[in-house]
Formats: sequence, structure tokens, C-alpha cells
Amino acid sequence: MDSRIRSNFSLSGVRPSERIILALDGMDRKEALALTSQLPNLRWVKVGSELFVNSGPEILVDLRKQGLKIFLDLKFHDIPATMAGACRKAANLGVELISVHACAGVKALKEASHAARDSAAKAGFPAPKLIAVTVLTSWNSKRFSEELEIKQSLKERVELFAGLAFKAGLGGCVCSPLELADLRKQYPEPFELVTPGIRPKGSKLVDQSRVMRPSDALKAGASRLVIGRPITTSINPIDAFNNCCLELEMI
Repeated sequence: MDSRIRSNFSLSGVRPSERIILALDGMDRKEALALTSQLPNLRWVKVGSELFVNSGPEILVDLRKQGLKIFLDLKFHDIPATMAGACRKAANLGVELISVHACAGVKALKEASHAARDSAAKAGFPAPKLIAVTVLTSWNSKRFSEELEIKQSLKERVELFAGLAFKAGLGGCVCSPLELADLRKQYPEPFELVTPGIRPKGSKLVDQSRVMRPSDALKAGASRLVIGRPITTSINPIDAFNNCCLELEMI
């Protein structure tokens, strides 16, 4: 890591590398493990649908052997019993964060959270945090309103879903950087605001609409930043990761 990044840096006692969740999207098992092995200061990874379907639950075992914490981002959304069953199985794999869709409703969220805690305890793992997806960062306000014919604004819908997550006793929610400041006023820590749509200076938006730079997102109230392609598709992923840490160091 860049020598200018002090190992004792903290924001509320958390080092920059603890704030960044590296999204391993678009990779297979070999590619993902090759990349993570090159980043000794990496602490968190996100395993989403692509990698999980490609490599199966075994990839979680491999990543845990590297000492990494795992955000299992499969965005469970189903009837309460099915969501609870899925989260029960996921917690048994020893992951730290599990994503679910807030629009499943409070009953499903509560049952999923209870099942995850119970399963983790029986398996000897710490209880994972369930975090609820609000509105995906690929949506913008105009398309959200026109395509889905929803009368609420995108911002209002995010706030509604965050409220359901809080009411259900979940550990936090997933939101875009643009909603961070307002949500943090309503829901102080330890309620986690996990934020995709993070784009360091010079990065392409690709399919993201509601984005922000890493340092700005952290100052707005983010707990953790999910960063994928700006690092994983970089010519030099090691430098890209270190530069993200350095940007957080400068806050």
C-alpha cells in the first residue's frame, strides 16, 4: 500500500481498508482469488449473483481462507418462509453481510433476520447483518417514475424502504450515495448505510446513475463503500485500490 496511507488512520475508529467492499462481479473463481491475493490490505469482498452462480458456495470458503469478510449480495426477495430459508442457509456459510430486498415487507425481513441469527449461532459463527436493498443505483428519477408508474419520488421510495428495514430490526440498508445524508440524519449508527454507485475521479459511470466519489460518500454518512469495476477492471487494480484508500485517508 502507498506509504502515505497511515495504518492507524480511522474515521470513527475504522481504517479506510475496512470501509471498502471490493465487488468481485464479472469474475470466475480463479480470477477472483488471483485478484484478492494481490491485495494484502483488502478486508471486505462482495460476492454477487454472477460469481456465486459461477463458482457456488465454495468460493465463500476460499475467500474466508484468505481472511476476508464477505458481503453475500444475492438480494433475496420472496415470501417470508422462502426468504427465511435462504438466509438460514447463507448464515450457515459464515458470511458477515447478507442483502435482502426491503420490498419483501417487514414480516419477511424479520423472519429472515431471525433465521440468519439462529443458523449462525448453531454453526458457531457470529450473527450476520442483514441489509435491505432500497432502490438500485441503476435507476434515475425520471425512468423510475415513467417505467414503474410509481407516484412516489425515488427519494421517497428509498426512505420508505429504509424505514421498513429499520422497523424490522435489520442491520442497515443499501442505498445510493445521493440518499446518504438524509438517511443518516434519520438513522444514526450502528444502522449501516452500505453504498454502491461509488466512482473515484475519472471512472466511467457504465450502468450506474446515482453516483458519488468515495470521500464524498463517506462524509455524507456511508458505513461502507461497495467499489467494483473502478478497481477490478483497472490496468493496475492494486494501485486503484490503494488510491481509493488514500482518498479516504485525506478526509
